Amino acid sequence: MDWKLEGSAQETESHVLQEQEVTLEDTGEDGISESFQLLQIDVECEHREEMTLPTSNAVWRSKNVQRKQRHWEKIVAAKKSKRKQEKERRKANRVENSGIYPQHSKRFLRSLTKERLLEAKHSGPRLCIDLSMTHHMSKKELSRLAGQIRRLYGSNKKADRPFWICLTGFTTDSPLYEECLRMNDGFSSYLLDITEEDCFSLFPLETLVYLTPDSEHALEDVDLNKVYILGGLVDESIQKKVTFQKAQEHSVKTARLPIQEYMVRRQNGKNYHSEILAINQVFDILSTYFETQNWPEALKKGVSSRKGYTLQNSVE
Repeated sequence: MDWKLEGSAQETESHVLQEQEVTLEDTGEDGISESFQLLQIDVECEHREEMTLPTSNAVWRSKNVQRKQRHWEKIVAAKKSKRKQEKERRKANRVENSGIYPQHSKRFLRSLTKERLLEAKHSGPRLCIDLSMTHHMSKKELSRLAGQIRRLYGSNKKADRPFWICLTGFTTDSPLYEECLRMNDGFSSYLLDITEEDCFSLFPLETLVYLTPDSEHALEDVDLNKVYILGGLVDESIQKKVTFQKAQEHSVKTARLPIQEYMVRRQNGKNYHSEILAINQVFDILSTYFETQNWPEALKKGVSSRKGYTLQNSVE
């Protein structure tokens, strides 16, 4: 009997232990799942904190950086406002002057300029630039002459009554031609004549007038039946009467600009007075006179104060 009671007690204890194990197993699984949930919550919180750090850094910037940022924003806003005002001002000017100065496209203006230049070839005054004396010129002098040719052509394009330009004694393999290509954009497309021939063999001698400051005769008018010649010569040593002597050798008429007739010498510290002008300055005088028929106005445009001359009216 004791053995049976002891066996039944053991069985009862084993049943209790099994029930406790089952209970522990059930509670263990719930505890583990709950732990995983807590870990997941911690990870999500850390991830959210990392996501919010950049925006927090923007707040944490120093006051100096913020001040510089505000200053830069003010500058940008001021520039935008200025551009807007300038745009409105130009627009208002276009509206105001639309009846006086009609707006045209660049293509139309280029076409109009080309038409005027080609018309001058047939019916306008003719001007030759004698480039047969450039072989003794230095590189610096050639560069200056190339610049003068560019300015002369630019002034002629803008003129209401342009001349037809001819570059004579000009070879395409010369240093001057290379300098013109280097310095003058679109030089090969200039609307003018380029020839290797000398100006004295290209036109009848009786139609030629060589403009030189050494002539005794003042130019009175621009004659459409004449061909005017300018010596393409930049000489820093200032050799006198080079163009005058060349004209005499070919029995060609000469003339000078009427500086002495309409201008007087002005007192200056160096006591310097000169009637020698660059070819583009001489052309500006001829072109202005041809349009206005007014020598004082033309001379005022071409003869700078550095030459030591001033108009007679301004002295009086």
